[in-house]
Amino acid sequence: MGIRSATYAVAALIAAMVSASALAASSAPGSRGVTTAKLKAFLTVNQEIPAPKGAKGSGTFTATVTGRKIKFRLSYTGLTGAATAAHIHLALAGRANPVPAVTLCGPCRSGQTRTVTASAAVMKKILGGGTYVNVHTAKNAGGEIRG
Repeated sequence: MGIRSATYAVAALIAAMVSASALAASSAPGSRGVTTAKLKAFLTVNQEIPAPKGAKGSGTFTATVTGRKIKFRLSYTGLTGAATAAHIHLALAGRANPVPAVTLCGPCRSGQTRTVTASAAVMKKILGGGTYVNVHTAKNAGGEIRG
């Protein structure tokens, strides 16, 4: 198994664990069916498709999902330049989808905390592990780190 294949396997495992923990997070009694879940993704260069040019960065995305609201913190280091945007995309590990489902920030700054809203269909994919987060830079407009 090559490094990239091993990376995809680890990413798929993380997605499955996030998915399982998100689905296991049940609604609190009296919360009117609102699901709350905690999510975490480790963003690396090796997970980005296609491979970014000259990139060595990494980062983390942590979020609390309540209903259709996503309160997140995005932190990263070592990018080739300023983060021009960050998105949630609909695609499994090892696959890319150039169309963002949710814009997290743009421009972005490491360590920022924000809350965004997603559609019910996108939330279903997020809680099911069928999404990824990536951070874009001018040098790697398609994405520099992903997880």
